Amino acid sequence: MKLSWFVLPLAAAGALPAQAQDLLYTRSLAATCANCHGTEGRTVPGSEVPAIAGMPREYMLRQLQAFRDGSRPATVMHQIAKGFSEQQLEQIATYFAAAKQ
Repeated sequence: MKLSWFVLPLAAAGALPAQAQDLLYTRSLAATCANCHGTEGRTVPGSEVPAIAGMPREYMLRQLQAFRDGSRPATVMHQIAKGFSEQQLEQIATYFAAAKQ
């Protein structure tokens, strides 16, 4: 289900079905990754930042958890990952695993 600009007021009013609300919420979580990893997780060619679209879910989730607990070195990812709950990390990993590369 693709959500458009006119859906946002409906979501705020609670007028969307639960599935659409969940999708909107998950997309908003994933949007936090766009500044570095590109829109929908696809970076520009030649970028040093890895593309995350289509990355295997379990691999991505392990990396996010490692950033959060500090076991994987990073410049900013450890700070960003600490801002998400385990459930949110799972949603982000699931979202990008389903994205086309």
